[in-house]
Amino acid sequence: QVQLVESGGGLVQPGGSLRLSCAASGFTLDYYAIGWFRQAPGKEREGVSCVSKFHITSYADSVKGRFTISRDNAKNTVYLQMNSLKPEDTAVYYCAARLNVCSGYVTGSQFRSWGQGTQVTVSS
Repeated sequence: QVQLVESGGGLVQPGGSLRLSCAASGFTLDYYAIGWFRQAPGKEREGVSCVSKFHITSYADSVKGRFTISRDNAKNTVYLQMNSLKPEDTAVYYCAARLNVCSGYVTGSQFRSWGQGTQVTVSS
């Protein structure tokens, strides 16, 4: 019954903003790190950002300064605020979980309970 559901994607112009949500059911986020990942056609999955159980955050160099990850344990939800979006941010965005910390988020190999993804398209 463990499930993560992403939402908030859509079409936005370059320079615009979106906020993605990752809602958990079947477990509470208190004990988990939640990572955001993306995959564009023909490219490998890329770790975008992660927030640990201890609310420590990590970002890929490509999004640092533009994206902000946060968590609201009371709502059992993790958010990804995406500002100053670029066409190269276009991808399907996924969230996934692992216990405690964000180790390995760059590849996501140790993360589980992947959501279904939400499409982000940045285009004029």
